[in-house]
Amino acid sequence: MSNLTITTRTIDDVTILDLEGKIRLGEGNKHLHEEVRALVAGGCTKAIVNLEKVSNIDSSGLGELIAGFTTLEKNGGEMKLLNLTKRVEELMMLTKLLTVFDVFENEQDAVNSFKKDAADQTTELPPDAPKAAGAPMGLFRRNRSSIL
Repeated sequence: MSNLTITTRTIDDVTILDLEGKIRLGEGNKHLHEEVRALVAGGCTKAIVNLEKVSNIDSSGLGELIAGFTTLEKNGGEMKLLNLTKRVEELMMLTKLLTVFDVFENEQDAVNSFKKDAADQTTELPPDAPKAAGAPMGLFRRNRSSIL
């Protein structure tokens, strides 16, 4: 039996995974892995992982979040994180994973960010505009509009 419960719901065209329990080596990781794969197989390209009720996560669990992020990205999608607990935030800061994920504290802001991302991608540059390099890996991608 898994120590992780995953409830899936949809707002607009964004799938939200509400996680509750522990993401640790074993069944919790397997369950999360299978859920992300099923989303991709079903055509999901916009996913938010809500970690508000995650009581514990180990290095294997962090690895599974990265694997999910990569799986979605390789299939033309995006995965963002929502409601990190203090412990999860500390681990992600320590491992510098906050530089990889877009993290939100407000669900509607997270959902709306996909619309903003789509609008940003459709902006055309003049043909003579210099090509920009990708965002540096050290970029801190935190979205805390609720505290600004």
